[in-house]
Amino acid sequence: MRHLLIASVILGAACSSTSAQPPRPLTQSATDVVATVGSSSITLAEVDERALQQPAQSFGSLKLGQALYEARRLAVDELVSNKLMDQEAKTRGIERSALVEKEIGSKVAPVTDIDVANWYQANQNRVQGAPLDQVRAPIRAYLIQERMEEARQLYVDTLKVKTPVRVMLEPPRQQVSAANAPSKGSASAPILMIEFSDFQCPFCLRAHATVDQVLKTYGDKIRFVYRHYPLPNHPNARPAAEAAACAADQGKFWPYHDRLFEQPSKLSDSDLRQHAADLGLDTKKFNACVDSRAFKSLVDTDTKEGEEAGVNGTPAFFINGRMLSGAQPFESFKRIIDEELAAKR
Repeated sequence: MRHLLIASVILGAACSSTSAQPPRPLTQSATDVVATVGSSSITLAEVDERALQQPAQSFGSLKLGQALYEARRLAVDELVSNKLMDQEAKTRGIERSALVEKEIGSKVAPVTDIDVANWYQANQNRVQGAPLDQVRAPIRAYLIQERMEEARQLYVDTLKVKTPVRVMLEPPRQQVSAANAPSKGSASAPILMIEFSDFQCPFCLRAHATVDQVLKTYGDKIRFVYRHYPLPNHPNARPAAEAAACAADQGKFWPYHDRLFEQPSKLSDSDLRQHAADLGLDTKKFNACVDSRAFKSLVDTDTKEGEEAGVNGTPAFFINGRMLSGAQPFESFKRIIDEELAAKR
């Protein structure tokens, strides 16, 4: 299985919030085929034999429905990978362990002390102030596991080119409205991606670059919608959200949004007003909007609807209703988007 347990201990990837409603329950039965590898089938019963053995803490604060899907999806991916490698090993006349060592293990670069130190320096907020000597071992283990997983996935991808794979595991989906929130892309795009975010959340800042990568990669296939979810433990988040709504009222939401993420340390009241001036907004109108809290109810509505959809931290994304929590890597977005696009063909 992937490195979820280690990640949950030292790699928190979302700013936390309040309790929320769980996703809709999954409806597939034990005998349903949830994946195929060539002519070979994998049933939900086979998946659950592995998935239900996973420790709950491996899935952090995910609600039960979403955690169950994630556990099943990890099990599906592992079963698919194993079948592909077993088939390849049989074709070559060798054991799977020999294939893994030749095609995966031998190609993974060793983790050096410098690698550990560099990761530690670049991820201070993720180790929560712990000294390097205290977290050196789990960081090393994480990096080794990460590199093994990356090499394994790359190799499995080459095997998928030779053997068709189809995954039919039903993900939980939420009905999340785009409302009249700021958006990019066509309303007819096959992918609707809604983000609930907080301008003061460091993980939202990290996700900002990933979202840009997603939008550049998929172009007109995605409609991206931004909704506000300022956390109560971030004192500047609510004023920033309301200020961004005031900028949207003048047709400048996205420049203002980008500005706030480009300058995350400048979220004071005077900063928010200066950003508006620098971006060429009508400052008299903007300041009056901010002072009157004209969009307080809009931000309240976004937050309430986020909670109802299952959001309990930021950033939180819904891709065609499929929830993706935290500052996930591009590959996590790609997997879901590619599956959704394939399902529409």
